[in-house]
Amino acid sequence: MTVRPVNMAAATDSSESSVRKRRVYSSKAESETEADSKKRLGSVRPGTYWLTRVVLLRSVAFIYFVAFSVAYNQNKQLIGERGLMPCKSYLNSVKRYVGGKIGVAALTYTPSILWFMDWTDMDANLDLIALVGMVLSGFVLLTGMANMIIMGTLWVLYHSLVNVGQLCQLLETGFLAIFLCPVWTLSQIPRRCPPSLICIWTFRWLIVRIMLGAGLIKIRGDKCWRDLTCMDYHYETQPVPNPVSYYLHRSPWWFHRFETLSNHFIELIAPFFTFLGRRMCMVNGVIQILFQVVLILSGNLSFLNWLTIVPSLACFDDKSLAFLFRSGGGAKKTVLEIQNEARAGRPPKPTRGMLMRRVVNVSLAVLIGYLSIPVVMNLLSSRQVMNTSFDPLRIVNTYGAFGSITKERTEVIFQGTLAKDPKDPEAIWEEYQFLCKPGDVNRRPCLISPYHYRLDWLMWFAAFQTYEQSEWVIHIAGRLLANDSTVLSLMDHNPFQDRGTPRWVRGEHFRYKFSQPGSSSAAQGKWWLRKRIGAYFPPVDLEGLRGYFQSRNWPHPHIPQKKS
Repeated sequence: MTVRPVNMAAATDSSESSVRKRRVYSSKAESETEADSKKRLGSVRPGTYWLTRVVLLRSVAFIYFVAFSVAYNQNKQLIGERGLMPCKSYLNSVKRYVGGKIGVAALTYTPSILWFMDWTDMDANLDLIALVGMVLSGFVLLTGMANMIIMGTLWVLYHSLVNVGQLCQLLETGFLAIFLCPVWTLSQIPRRCPPSLICIWTFRWLIVRIMLGAGLIKIRGDKCWRDLTCMDYHYETQPVPNPVSYYLHRSPWWFHRFETLSNHFIELIAPFFTFLGRRMCMVNGVIQILFQVVLILSGNLSFLNWLTIVPSLACFDDKSLAFLFRSGGGAKKTVLEIQNEARAGRPPKPTRGMLMRRVVNVSLAVLIGYLSIPVVMNLLSSRQVMNTSFDPLRIVNTYGAFGSITKERTEVIFQGTLAKDPKDPEAIWEEYQFLCKPGDVNRRPCLISPYHYRLDWLMWFAAFQTYEQSEWVIHIAGRLLANDSTVLSLMDHNPFQDRGTPRWVRGEHFRYKFSQPGSSSAAQGKWWLRKRIGAYFPPVDLEGLRGYFQSRNWPHPHIPQKKS
């Protein structure tokens, strides 16, 4: 019997061809299955807010993350053990004011978990609060999952810092975000906890109040808002301009008039679109978000504008936000299934937990409604105040910005000298530079939003006050005389680095203006032109400040000893 040789190469080719065909058929089948699944499920329909909740939670988490990052990097220098305004001193003064006990009165006056922490190392307490806040908010930001425990913890942590200079608007937004979530479950789309329409409307009510408050305070405030000239000054005189501000300031006069009119429309008219049905509500959401984006691009206003975007997102339902989610992805697919089940008359059976949740949501509506009464009365009042709270937990607040526009920009410039006599005409005065605020006329305006340099911001307020009204400015001067590393870490340039300590420090007051693009000054690299107004505070030395510091219970700065 003859055995024919087998062509192994042909057999291998045939086998590989068969495998490729099976893969092609399998791929086609999977593709057809996905297409059939999409066709069966359909597209996301309007009227639900599952995806809206995910977007809102991630947005709130982003703002929390930035806020706690700012706190971690700057709180020790500002309110720590050796900070400019130590929070321990503030808490002690509150404790004395309420009778010397840490109880309900102290917590009501200053709600903070710092009351229950060990005060022997306040820096460690501040770092711990900030780090825990960063970890929790980072988790929500990355995963889109949160529960009431996490969001409640974030709110309590931030509340503990709010009384020492943070933004109370984040407190209200963060409080509302707690009620978006299930109590325990961690899931992007927790089926047993549908987003409450009441909670969505509390966010919408927040953006309405923010914008109306800002618009009304302008109309009732500075005359330039009524004669449409405020934008002639705003870009140059805002707290911390950026490079775009430089060019926008030189826009034609008619463009500034258009900006001011647009501002009035956006803040006073557009908010009412919220109550005119789904489409007009979304129109308001788009307008408000675009408005905040313009403000973000034209100046460094901390994370304030980013935060204002968050409640605007509640103007959109799942259908309008579906483009943000991957087609066929878990969240989007689950929402489609939930919508199809509801459409087919197969909604989940109500559980005791779901019924209790409805009671909580109704209670939230009653609470927000009750706390809104003084806020609405304030909006209607001719004596409207802005950025104020009428309840100790700051759950519902009044808002507003730039009710008055400064027409000229002034800056306080710290200068130091090594000369023995500050009155010596030969004394050389050298300037300190802050991280972002205008100083060196050749330095380009910075771009830091949504981050926030709090000391630079405070210096903007100090410039149109006196040092008697802002005593902490003298505290800074004393620290600079000792080359204090805590304060210097909040600055960009120390002219006495590795040269010893200055004998004298003074504050000079200057008027700043943007240079004209294309001018000879701009060609020389000058972003700013400045003119001296006079002394902000006179030259001071460490010995001369001893009594000033003692009267305010500030630790007297000590010059560090050089290592031999």
